[in-house]
Amino acid sequence: MKAPKTFEEGMTRLEDILARMQSGEVTLAESVKLYAEAAGLVEYCTRTLDKVSLQMDEIDLRLAGAGRDGENETVRGGAEEKP
Repeated sequence: MKAPKTFEEGMTRLEDILARMQSGEVTLAESVKLYAEAAGLVEYCTRTLDKVSLQMDEIDLRLAGAGRDGENETVRGGAEEKP
């Protein structure tokens, strides 16, 4: 199996494999080969989703940190001082 270049390519190939296997027109031996390819594609797509999830978590943490920094500046610089 050639590794897909993108997540979308992997998902499209998985959909194609599923359609072929559900058609009932493949031999048992071919079904086993398709199943093995599908398992590899599922692994690839899962790893890709995990990486993207981590990237999104990092973005969320940066945004949360930026929000806290902004709040601290507002409190320090924007608060009225009482005499």
